[in-house]
Amino acid sequence: MRYVSTRGDTPACGFEDALLAGLAPDGGLFLPEAWPTLSAGEIKALGGKSYPELAAVLMMPYLNGEIGEDVFAELVAEAYRDFEGEAVAPLVELEPGLWLLELFHGPTLAFKDIALQVLGRLFDHVLSKRGERVTIVGATSGDTGSAAIEACRDRAALTVFILHPQGRISEIQRRQMTTVGSENIHNIAIDGTFDDCQALVKALFADGAFRTEIRLAAINSINWVRVMAQCVYYFSAGLALGAPEREVVFSVPTGNFGDVYAGHVARHMGLPIRRLLVATNRNDILARFFESGVYRKSTVEPSLSPSMDIQVASNFERFLFELLGRNGAAAAALMADFLERGEFALDARRMAEAQALYRGFRVDDAATLATIAAVARESGRVVDPHSATGIAAAKSLREGDEPVVCLATAHPAKFPDAVEQATGERPVLPARLADLMTRPEWCSALPNELGALRDHIRSAARAGQGLREGVA
Repeated sequence: MRYVSTRGDTPACGFEDALLAGLAPDGGLFLPEAWPTLSAGEIKALGGKSYPELAAVLMMPYLNGEIGEDVFAELVAEAYRDFEGEAVAPLVELEPGLWLLELFHGPTLAFKDIALQVLGRLFDHVLSKRGERVTIVGATSGDTGSAAIEACRDRAALTVFILHPQGRISEIQRRQMTTVGSENIHNIAIDGTFDDCQALVKALFADGAFRTEIRLAAINSINWVRVMAQCVYYFSAGLALGAPEREVVFSVPTGNFGDVYAGHVARHMGLPIRRLLVATNRNDILARFFESGVYRKSTVEPSLSPSMDIQVASNFERFLFELLGRNGAAAAALMADFLERGEFALDARRMAEAQALYRGFRVDDAATLATIAAVARESGRVVDPHSATGIAAAKSLREGDEPVVCLATAHPAKFPDAVEQATGERPVLPARLADLMTRPEWCSALPNELGALRDHIRSAARAGQGLREGVA
């Protein structure tokens, strides 16, 4: 199993090199040269396995033989040891045929834990084996940052810098990052949007000299391992609902396209997925694309679901590469066009192929609140605003009595204001986070300037300790 770049100008590499590089040197994203596929019999045989066992089996083909089966199985088991409950990703029924896949039972109460707890341990394992260290730089729209920090804190081989858009994430999301006092963790509040943060990270990786000097590595979903680990819960839910004999529809709240693309990967591997519903908030670049075939950037608008306040979905490039017949040059040309003009369009033939699997749906704040209220009233369950967009999309796009699984991506207590506005009741954080609002914070504020960010990272990385001045 070798890895290629979506832009076609990087030699194929092995798993460990793709893991540590994150972003390919040509600016593209890594993908496997070919998809491992399971027969119906092999999928059926996965039934009854625990989540860690299932994860180890499904991810093993992607490791290129570079990590032993027993070592990887133990690493995965350790990754999920601190999740609440043995199920890791429990499936609950909201109403006949409509299911909620709860992905927020990890240490930071968000679906990002499921992949990042694996990724942090893989970094640690590979770097220890090689006697190396790296500097991780990532951007977050809210949940990736805290999950990455929790997975990487206090690991000797990792120095971590997480950028977040100042004032554009919930207070709980921010505090889950900035109250971690580990010396290898650096939080940076950028005066801008998440798209600005993401653009800064990509620009750092595009600077070859700086990338080599600091030994940059990526922990955002541009890192293939994030997608690899997320495809497991699609199998977990599908098996619970009768796969491989039964097809399932998944409704996925997404801004960066990584979570829904993991479903795309699961389908490549043989899971019978009928459709993938792409649920967005008012920042609806993805919903508009699947309706019109035009991928057009707009202004990022704040919403009640801030983790989806994104207008440039980085993982969309992986899907585009496949839609273009794995033509890296064509993908690179379209991405260059998008960078220059802020848009591109695909022809009718390719859009027909995309729409055969995907449907897009836009959910505004009013509909988000109405959905939270309706779910609480009708089922007694409380959902966060991101999960609510997925439920709203499912109820609007569901056909007949087909089973639909809605991905619940965050604990409702991470967004107490929106939940209280919808239901009249304020959700409570788990006991382990009860004192979160009174813990001291450590964070540096920077302008939306590449030079300032580069200087900050270089200085802090060389010092080898966290900065403690400047609280965002």
